[in-house]
Amino acid sequence: MTSASPGERPPGTPRGPTGPSDSVTGARAASPGERPPGTPRGPTGPSDSVTGARAASPEERPSGRAALDYQAAGVNIAAGDRAVELMRDAVARTAGPEVIGGIGGFAGLFDASRLTTYRRPLLATATDGVGTKVVIAQRLGRYGTVGLDLVAMVVDDLVTCGAEPLFMTDYVVFGKLSADRAAEVVRGVAKGCELAGCALLGGETAEHPGHLGPDDFDLAGAATGVVEADALLGPDRVQPGDAVLALASSGLHANGYSLVRRVIAEAGLALDAEPAGLGRTLGEELLTPTTIYARDCLALAAACDVHAFAHVTGGGLAANLARVLPQGTGATVDRGTWRPGAVFAFIAEHGGIGQDEMERVFNMGVGMAAVVSAADADRALDLLTARGIPAWRAGQVTSGVDVVRLVGAYRA
Repeated sequence: MTSASPGERPPGTPRGPTGPSDSVTGARAASPGERPPGTPRGPTGPSDSVTGARAASPEERPSGRAALDYQAAGVNIAAGDRAVELMRDAVARTAGPEVIGGIGGFAGLFDASRLTTYRRPLLATATDGVGTKVVIAQRLGRYGTVGLDLVAMVVDDLVTCGAEPLFMTDYVVFGKLSADRAAEVVRGVAKGCELAGCALLGGETAEHPGHLGPDDFDLAGAATGVVEADALLGPDRVQPGDAVLALASSGLHANGYSLVRRVIAEAGLALDAEPAGLGRTLGEELLTPTTIYARDCLALAAACDVHAFAHVTGGGLAANLARVLPQGTGATVDRGTWRPGAVFAFIAEHGGIGQDEMERVFNMGVGMAAVVSAADADRALDLLTARGIPAWRAGQVTSGVDVVRLVGAYRA
């Protein structure tokens, strides 16, 4: 969810518990120096929002100058209130019985009683954003999918250790707040939370006039999950001979977009063009939401002998798989076991980008890797197939060399 940042957004109905701020939605009260003295919530009194100095009263202002207000400074209180109303139902749909209350409090509350059933519960947390994929959304005027990307980038980091996502908070900032646009972004976050099985517990919607351009925006989020200590996944479980399973990505996901945008600019590509092989416009391809694997990974870990997951984000498959391998082991991954989606060849061709760089920046068609017992690999693949996740056996863990090697050539 969302609310605005210190001294730069209006008060209203709070959405989340993130700290000192003058919020569009009321989620945070501003700290000293960011709101008027004596004003408990929101920027309604005279104050210099940067320094906290008291603004001059009308009679103290030079003759002919009108008194300033928040609207004149670029912060729209009414738009913030309307945005909250527009997103309210979507946020409420993410709430299970553990969520106490709803939009309106200073803090999101989550009943942790279930954790008492754990022998030794470990809390896991992750934070991320969607990078400059937001620029593509901005240029196309389409804001409903980047929230899904945000959830995927955060919760799929959590599940790599076997943690079940419990709740998430978000932060969305605009140069100029449009209630409809803000609600569209947050509804996407809420939809992602439903797919991941976690609550959207709180958040912040900020308006930063003079800092961001009127059409600019960004978003980030954090999530908390729980895993039983003796079910923790990671390098300690991995051993030579384990199978490396590849779970297909939906496309670029949310990494490498600074390079993508550079390719688009230098090659003079149009987002509304339909390049051969993509089957849709370039803009639609680039905005394809990141796959949310959380529930599928948890189901796989519950049913099969899973040792680790690697979320393939920045750094590509080799670098991220290496993060879950113990010292003294490596892995060999056979490129010949899959064919990357057409968008990867499109970017490489138009940017003149070599294979090594493509593999260092992009997921190349693999969004998540599962390291499983070799004896359970076939059963794991059957389970993923039954859940609608294209997956295949891509390689194995090796001993002796601390490196992940991609060998062979991709399928043509």
